[in-house]
Amino acid sequence: MKLTKVRISNFQCIHDSTEFDIGDITCLVGKNESGKTALLKALYRLNPINPADGAFEPMDDYPRENLEEYEIEVATGKRKPAQVVQAAYTLDSEEINAIEGIYGPRCLKAKTPTAIIEKGYSNQLTLKNLDVDTAATLKHLLENAGLRSSRLIRLLKMKTVEEKIEFLINSDQTKASEKLLPILQSISQNGVAHTVFNQFLLRRIPLFFYFDEYYQMKGQENLDALNQRTASNNLDESDYPLLGLLDLADIDLAQILNLNQTERLFTKFEKVIPDLTETAQKVLDFWSQNQHHRIKFDIRRPQSEDASDSTNTMHIWIRVEDARYGITTSFGAQSRGFMWFFSFLAWYQKVCKDNQSIILLLDEPGLSLHAKAQADLLRYFEEELAPDHQVIYTTHSPFMIDPWHFDRVRIVQDLRTEPNSKNLPADKQGTKVIAEVLEATPDSLFPLQGALGYEIYQTLFIGPNTLVVEGASDFQYLKAMSGLLQQKGKAGLSSHWTLAHAGGFDKVPTFVALIGANTKLNIAVLIDSQKKDQQKIKNLYKKKLLKKNHVLTYADFVGNNEADVEDMFDPEFYLKLVNEEFGTSLTMNDLPPGSSRIVRRLKDHFENSPLPNGAKFNHYRPALYLSKNLDSLAGDLTESDIERFQEAFDALNKLLVTQLPK
Repeated sequence: MKLTKVRISNFQCIHDSTEFDIGDITCLVGKNESGKTALLKALYRLNPINPADGAFEPMDDYPRENLEEYEIEVATGKRKPAQVVQAAYTLDSEEINAIEGIYGPRCLKAKTPTAIIEKGYSNQLTLKNLDVDTAATLKHLLENAGLRSSRLIRLLKMKTVEEKIEFLINSDQTKASEKLLPILQSISQNGVAHTVFNQFLLRRIPLFFYFDEYYQMKGQENLDALNQRTASNNLDESDYPLLGLLDLADIDLAQILNLNQTERLFTKFEKVIPDLTETAQKVLDFWSQNQHHRIKFDIRRPQSEDASDSTNTMHIWIRVEDARYGITTSFGAQSRGFMWFFSFLAWYQKVCKDNQSIILLLDEPGLSLHAKAQADLLRYFEEELAPDHQVIYTTHSPFMIDPWHFDRVRIVQDLRTEPNSKNLPADKQGTKVIAEVLEATPDSLFPLQGALGYEIYQTLFIGPNTLVVEGASDFQYLKAMSGLLQQKGKAGLSSHWTLAHAGGFDKVPTFVALIGANTKLNIAVLIDSQKKDQQKIKNLYKKKLLKKNHVLTYADFVGNNEADVEDMFDPEFYLKLVNEEFGTSLTMNDLPPGSSRIVRRLKDHFENSPLPNGAKFNHYRPALYLSKNLDSLAGDLTESDIERFQEAFDALNKLLVTQLPK
């Protein structure tokens, strides 16, 4: 099961987060006090790795300003206990096959079935929705139960499940009817969806693994006290990583503590400590900040100089050696970043050893790490965690945001913490999660601006008049055609425009929002137009980020609803660029019909007839070919080609401003 959507409500500072998407890696970005931690803690309680953490308590968790009214309404029966978490999970092929194996191929209506699961102050995990075909399921169950034909015919004619159950109870019992009866009784009581959920899906819901700075190991621990907390199921948060480390080294804590004979005790320790050290060192291999660290362990009764609260119990000390100098220091004396990283990995590796299906919830991970180490942590998420587990993490650090994956960012904000936040309507109060950057406040956008800062100024040379295009191919075509028009004595694209390519359509709204958020630049966009992107294009001016006439698409000049920059050329000319650049000999008849976009048709063609020598078709190579060979290709351009670009340049040049507002 894969988590795809989440909605949190009625929890601490969250009245209604609104529904937000979850991917393989999801980054919740927001300033302090925005509610990021509350989101993770609520989600964690849906199905926590430690079951004792799973309870919602109104006194602690319900929004305090409404608590008294809520408790009265629940006590008097005016309302049911509120739901807190609503989570949507898509089923994988193994789960679908298992369900269809018993309930039939038509049991699940959707091609990609989704189960919506809820939990709230009743502290019961419940299924809200799973779209099933009850009639088809019952028919399959009856026809595949091995019933005698006469009995099957009678059962198929009965309209209700209850009639079928009563008939089976009052008939002669066979192995087939004994096997079928409990399934029908469950369906009668709970419905098909809940029966499927209880039988197949409930135990498959991934556990949530929550980690924050409070789970960091201390570096010294009283093992007798730790054993007592383990036995009473009353662990401290810092106990989990240490127990994980001991488990990885196959150390039985209770067995060690029960070894009363001194000689046997030392023999056991001599075997255990190398194993523990080796395990710890494997964990440490992921720490790139100092490759000279070595972990050492000491397990014994404290001496007077150890400043321990007890000299009669067994203790463990974790020390870190710098192999360059042979000097050891206590674990607690290390940087907080190192302590966080090592503690997380120790516990995580133990969970992996148990082969548990988990979703990682990391609250402000690596906050104490150097910026370079935060980049290492992002790489670790990408390479080591995401292939096996979904990762949801919170941050307000620009260095914990991957600027090449803004699609992973969800902005968390609470307008009550913003200036001029008085008299907010009820639907605007509390923590909200938004994916649309155009709806974010400047403070909420700030970490994203920091993350993009370096990349922006490496890829965008912005000026007073900045024209944002999608990619490098747009840049090449516009520059080439502008130069050609000027050679012909016509007006090309004005030199007052600074061309900036965003690296893809999905990045255009973000780039425009971030560039324009705290500047007074004159910005326009010239972008592709596809049906699926129409709302995003409209949002550029509907959200008042740009004036409507500053949002131009190639479709405005081509005459179609959809158009890329390549469609500014006649199809035959663009096909000539492709043939000469890639060494092909395609004609228009070779391309599949359907789309008005020449690039879409080419991609469809190359899916079935790949380019020779394993080459991959991309937009940039034909654009570069035109730039390099413009003089020889100019004669092949039609008047329509020239006119389309001239019209676009004229429209853009009218938008120039000579003096920006102060």
